[in-house]
Amino acid sequence: MDWWIWVLIAAAVLGLGWFAQRRGWIDLSDKTKRGGPAGVIMGVDEIFAPTRHEAQLEQERQSRLPAPAPLPGDGDKGIAFAAANADDDDPDRFRGSIRLDVER
Repeated sequence: MDWWIWVLIAAAVLGLGWFAQRRGWIDLSDKTKRGGPAGVIMGVDEIFAPTRHEAQLEQERQSRLPAPAPLPGDGDKGIAFAAANADDDDPDRFRGSIRLDVER
C-alpha cells in the first residue's frame, strides 16, 4: 500500500471526528479541567464505553456540592449593608444595597 492512502485514511478519520464534534454527536471537550490525557481517555470512553462515561459524569456531578443555603437566624453574613443607627429588629434597617464579593 502506498503511503498516501494512509494519509488519506488519517485525514478522513480526523475530518469525521471534527464533523461529529461540530454536529454535537460526540463531545471531546475536557470535562475534568485537569488537562493531560484524561480528557482524551474520557472521549474514547464516550464512544466505546458510553455507560462507563455516563456513570463517571454522574459521579462527578454528585461530588460537586453547592454552597449551603442560608438558614433563618444566620444573620446577614456580611453581604448586606445595614444602617448604622438601626436596631436588629427594625425591618427597614437595610439601605437597599447588597454587596457580593466574588473571587476571580
